[in-house]
Amino acid sequence: MSDTPELPGGYEFSADTARVDVDRVHTWLSTDAYWAIGRPREKHERAMASSLNFGVYERASGAQVAYARVVTDEALFAWLADVYVDPSVRGKGVGTAFVGRIRDHLKPYGLRRILLATHDAHGVYEKAGFQPLERPEQWMIHLFP
Repeated sequence: MSDTPELPGGYEFSADTARVDVDRVHTWLSTDAYWAIGRPREKHERAMASSLNFGVYERASGAQVAYARVVTDEALFAWLADVYVDPSVRGKGVGTAFVGRIRDHLKPYGLRRILLATHDAHGVYEKAGFQPLERPEQWMIHLFP
């Protein structure tokens, strides 16, 4: 989409799972992401293996500065999960551009919807076209103990 903001200079988007710094991402999620604190490494690796994986990288060093994964049937539905931007680059527009690039990557699938859950980043996602559920009373969840 033409309205997707560009990543700040010096950063690049990739959908290549082989580029993901699994150690770094697991550390970010398991120690700093409120939704994944304490997540075991083997669970993280299984989740990655069953997902599309995305990253933002510093061009000069190749260091990963953001991560997200998408669970999808590649036809109707996608769940955007584990979006994390390193604190050192927050506030620079990396997160907004990253989510827009992920959305654009998924567009050719012809999905009906992309869902996500967030506690504190509504503004980032709204800039990429996400909105609150129109009828949240229609949605349900099952939680395992």
